[in-house]
Amino acid sequence: MSELFAGVLFAFVLAAALATAAFRDTLTVIVVFAAYSLGMALFYAFLLAPDVAMTEAAIGAGVTTLLLLLTLAKTVREDTDRLVERVNIPAVVVFGGLLVVMLATLGEFPAVGADDAMAWYNPEVTQHYIANAYDDTGVKNAVTAVLAGYRGFDTFGEAVVVFSAGVATLIVLNKEVFTRE
Repeated sequence: MSELFAGVLFAFVLAAALATAAFRDTLTVIVVFAAYSLGMALFYAFLLAPDVAMTEAAIGAGVTTLLLLLTLAKTVREDTDRLVERVNIPAVVVFGGLLVVMLATLGEFPAVGADDAMAWYNPEVTQHYIANAYDDTGVKNAVTAVLAGYRGFDTFGEAVVVFSAGVATLIVLNKEVFTRE
């Protein structure tokens, strides 16, 4: 069941990425990119990376989509009365090249949960985190201990980026209010 879900999710993300590269209408690209970002968030959650999934959902599907839609609303759109959109050929070529590279390297990754997964290539560090995370940080969850204790500066930087994106969104939303006065 989980392999079927992963396959369907992978196909959805791949189709959304191709559609993002192929379409020329800006609004269509923004909406499809938001779907792609949400699919990636689900994919990260499926791969048991909830911190990355939440960041992708908040920044990729949330803030980025909102900022792009606000930017589009404040700019002039060309009139598109045609039913068929033109395909952006250079974007499709770049997407195809990246897809070939990705598929060529996909077989080199170990299976999820395999003994030869990347986390075990440096077993001393991994075992140190597992053995000492609770005592060093006083946090009950090992993932939270690593993120907050051992990677505190990195996590702080991510929090600053999320805060800055939120402030920028509020400024963009309130800019119209300031210009009316």
